[in-house]
Amino acid sequence: MTTARFTDGDRVRVREAYPPGHVRTPYFIRGHLGTVVRTVGAFANPEELAYGRDGTPKQTLYWVRFSQTDLWPDYAGSPKDTTVVDVFDSWLEPQ
Repeated sequence: MTTARFTDGDRVRVREAYPPGHVRTPYFIRGHLGTVVRTVGAFANPEELAYGRDGTPKQTLYWVRFSQTDLWPDYAGSPKDTTVVDVFDSWLEPQ
């Protein structure tokens, strides 16, 4: 069974890594700080499934909220605007 490392409200940083091949984590959030807003559950690892493997071990998936102005320096909307992205545990570091 997979145990969640983070809980709602935890500040996390998305790893700034650029491995070759299929990855589930968007470039635009890598290296940025966010806040866990929900632990979604444990799922087969999509980065393993993409290569025809069985997706084990399962990984915890989180919804992580980011400030739009942190992600996009030229963002012209409200400074209160946010976006929420699905991020698997292996991409997150505690802050």
